[in-house]
Amino acid sequence: MASSILFTSQPNAADLALSELRTSLPGTRLERWITPGVGLAQASGDWRTLADALLQHPPIFIRHLCPATIHFPLEHAPDDLEILAHYTREFLLQLDTTRTYSVQTRALGEGTLGEGWPYTRFDINNRLAAILGEWGAPLDVQHPAQILSVTLTPSEVFLGFSLARENLSDWAGGERRFKREPGQISRAEFKLLEALETFDLQLPPTGLALDMGAAPGGWTRLLAARGLRVIAVDPAELDPRVETLSNVTHIRATVENYLPTRETFDLLLNDMRMDARDSARVMLMAAKYLKPKGFAVMTLKLPEKGMGEVARAALRILASGYSILGARQLFHNRDEVTVAVSR
Repeated sequence: MASSILFTSQPNAADLALSELRTSLPGTRLERWITPGVGLAQASGDWRTLADALLQHPPIFIRHLCPATIHFPLEHAPDDLEILAHYTREFLLQLDTTRTYSVQTRALGEGTLGEGWPYTRFDINNRLAAILGEWGAPLDVQHPAQILSVTLTPSEVFLGFSLARENLSDWAGGERRFKREPGQISRAEFKLLEALETFDLQLPPTGLALDMGAAPGGWTRLLAARGLRVIAVDPAELDPRVETLSNVTHIRATVENYLPTRETFDLLLNDMRMDARDSARVMLMAAKYLKPKGFAVMTLKLPEKGMGEVARAALRILASGYSILGARQLFHNRDEVTVAVSR
């Protein structure tokens, strides 16, 4: 039985994401691109079969996906809410009332839910959440176990119900947002926070971290703020707010010249701007300095052309010295993929 799905990726990796879908469930075909990076596809099997295949072999470039079980046009009238409410009741038999749920509404395309619309995203979420809540299921908007996905364009809407883990992200479209912290140095800090969450990694409460290619110091600042001592290696300057931290040591050298070191580390970080394969080789050099229970997070910088091939080559290099815990192009990535590894 075929099923309709919506899948999301970075726009420049959309074809790679589609290829991952087709690999997981051969026969899947693209119906159309809704917006850049968001595709509507017809899977050759049911939703659960596709979701299970992707959970067993996690994709790199698909950021989020959800079923598009129900699809109908929008009239831009208050009655739209009641039609949405009517169709939401069709999912009640799928709802596990012992587990948390959330309604996630996202609007795609210019003008969606803009000026002149008679309702907002908040109105939709509240109206549909109230229906699902009638049966006693607990609402949890941040970490739901079940999700009713509502996807709007200027002219149509898609509805689907699934387990959050099947969507590959707890957040609508995989768009994980973080609140800016006081003293934040750079947007790159969000990449590390998202990686820790996505790969279910816990920072040690104490210990020593090596931040390779640290400047201007965003990742270093984040770790130092959480109690770790950090050796930040970069020939460039760190932000003065990081340079002066008592638990940060700045080594003004390239990583290649810093290693070998007498230190061993609880955590390795690598956000260096170099070819992904070369960066992976640097990580192999550093592997022997990672403590047995430690882990590492790095970004693979990818070219505009051949992104998939370069990413796979770098992962093969990493796999020769590490166990790969996960590799994903996250919301806060651009032309890169974030990887987590352990000894």
